[in-house]
Amino acid sequence: MALLWPLIVIALAFVICKFLLMLIPSNVPSIDVDASDVIDEGHPKENSFIYIPSRRQTDKVQCYEPATMKYLGYFPALKPHEVKERVAQVRKSQTVWAKSSFKQRRQFLRVLLKYIIEHQDLICEVSSRDTGKTMVDASMGEIMTTCEKITWLLSEGEKWLKPEYRSCGRSMLHKSAKVEFHPLGVVGAIVSWNYPFHNLFNPVLAAVVSGNGIVVKVSEHASWSGCFYVRILQTALAAVGAPENLVEVITGFAETGEALVSSVDKIIFVGSPGVGRMIMRKAADTLIPVTLELGGKDPFIVCEDVDVPQVAQVAVRAALQSSGQNCAGAERFYVHKDIYPAFVAAVVKIVKSVSAGPPQAGKYDMGAICMQDHSERLQSLINDALDKGAEIVGGGSVRNISEGAVDQYFPPTVLVNVNHQMRLMQEEAFGPIMPIMKFSTDEEAIKLANDSKYGLGCAVFSGSQRRARFIASQLHCGVAAINDFASNYMCQSLPFGGVKDSGFGRFAGVEGLRACCLVKSVVEDRWWPLIKTKIPKPIQYPVAENGFEFQQSLVEALYGLNVWDRLRALVNVIKMLTDQNSAVNTKRSD
Repeated sequence: MALLWPLIVIALAFVICKFLLMLIPSNVPSIDVDASDVIDEGHPKENSFIYIPSRRQTDKVQCYEPATMKYLGYFPALKPHEVKERVAQVRKSQTVWAKSSFKQRRQFLRVLLKYIIEHQDLICEVSSRDTGKTMVDASMGEIMTTCEKITWLLSEGEKWLKPEYRSCGRSMLHKSAKVEFHPLGVVGAIVSWNYPFHNLFNPVLAAVVSGNGIVVKVSEHASWSGCFYVRILQTALAAVGAPENLVEVITGFAETGEALVSSVDKIIFVGSPGVGRMIMRKAADTLIPVTLELGGKDPFIVCEDVDVPQVAQVAVRAALQSSGQNCAGAERFYVHKDIYPAFVAAVVKIVKSVSAGPPQAGKYDMGAICMQDHSERLQSLINDALDKGAEIVGGGSVRNISEGAVDQYFPPTVLVNVNHQMRLMQEEAFGPIMPIMKFSTDEEAIKLANDSKYGLGCAVFSGSQRRARFIASQLHCGVAAINDFASNYMCQSLPFGGVKDSGFGRFAGVEGLRACCLVKSVVEDRWWPLIKTKIPKPIQYPVAENGFEFQQSLVEALYGLNVWDRLRALVNVIKMLTDQNSAVNTKRSD
């Protein structure tokens, strides 16, 4: 049974991808991306040794496999002047790409989609090696989400970037009004390490489809994969005749990111609230728009009228999603008191069957934790909870770990008797921990869920969909799933983002696509040149003595609440215009 769920997911992903491949026109070219330096054929290389990460930042970004601590190589930590040079190159290319047709942009998307579907194993393997996630988690979080975004852009991207006509109001009936969406120029993105493939492709796809160039600073914890993935993008762009250097990836640390913020026309940041605040301060110097997708502490609410075994399975997946890579993972579990013992027992049974181990082995449910020393922080959160009365009631296992990589794994852990005085219930854990707290009423569940500085997402489960919808509507967050978890992100027409310390602005969906644009309001004469704008005589310079009286009548004629008052005012307007024209004609005859 432990292997049933991964097998179902893999089979479903295979069927979906085959179906998507059938939808790709036959004239879409195949691309050849050099992957010789990222393919691990199982043979030791000359520089293959166990790497001990340094806490000191240098002029190099060192890369290693979290699961084995095997050394992967290094990339340069770019200096500010080097970042500015890269941005300048992209800016030059963007002026050409801004004039590209949607047909050319759609072809770029098709080329990408074809390559992704045909090279799923390679993409997932690179992600797994660089971040420690399992191949199944990579398929779900990297491949499926990216394919969904591409297909949505193919279907609706042009529609939402075309001019959108709006109503003109009563005073401008003779005008047409529209909103145009123009490229901003060069978009900058600073992305996190948890999903290196999708986190790179997500901003790049929106930026390129909307006519921009983009420079992405990949995380220092996932530079090895990011520098390979960008080759896929650049090769696909070259295949459709796009200018070189339209999309660039840069590597480095804080100095590199700061230089990027000060050089681009918009910044998208995915990371922690602390760094997000620093990004905002830097962006204030050039007054560029900012989108921040920061931390989360998502609540998972379970009412008493649910199918306990089924929801327990979803809850474990939500908590343990990709081990230390849980993006938008649930971190607080609130269960109704009437089913609390049964739910905890169901969760513990599932978690005990979960094992963590080398992700490339293919037989483990969880992989390694990506960041150095993160296991120590997770243990610190658990120790604080235990000191304040919490109890560990179950956990998974860690198996077949090499001596040099022991600290990169953390067993799944279930805790009860937790409360909001514990750091575990307030701070973002980003790890395979399930703190489960009971509630008595829906009002109490809502209060507990909102008692957080974060507001990214939530999941609410109830046998009554109406009840679940109401609870979700009362939660202060940007993303809500009813009787499901994280399904929102697979609906790429929806915006994604949060409130409070989870950030602001949205990516994905119409809102995210248009956020990469200069939004321009345009008004023009509807029946030009037959009817042109002309200032009424009473308010032309020099303004007539009855100019203010004319304005009063005009306002009432347009906006009065009573139809008879509006008609009376309209008569006055016409009378004043007629009198004014008569006076002008009399003056001319004299």
